[in-house]
Amino acid sequence: SSYNLFGIKASPDWQGKKVDHDTTEFIHTTPVRERSSFRVYDSFEDSFRDYAAFLKENSRYQKVLYSKDAKEFAQNLQQAGYATDPLYSQKMISVYKRMNDEKQ
Repeated sequence: SSYNLFGIKASPDWQGKKVDHDTTEFIHTTPVRERSSFRVYDSFEDSFRDYAAFLKENSRYQKVLYSKDAKEFAQNLQQAGYATDPLYSQKMISVYKRMNDEKQ
């Protein structure tokens, strides 16, 4: 396992381990299969820690960090360009709602 819970790609400046995977990116609304490098972590804890640092260190995600709730977080994340899938925030919100429904 790469323990990469958030699908963070390994940019050229990434100094850690990486793994190549096929992925689907969206060009406008058209899905396109690509092969991309993704970051590899030693644990889920490392993945969470890097995700938090990734958002904090990238100025385009500042609005995300001040979201008032999960829905706004997902919407702000998509608006900042985190994912190319035009339905990314809707999918995140759907998972969040399902998880909360299961708790009750």
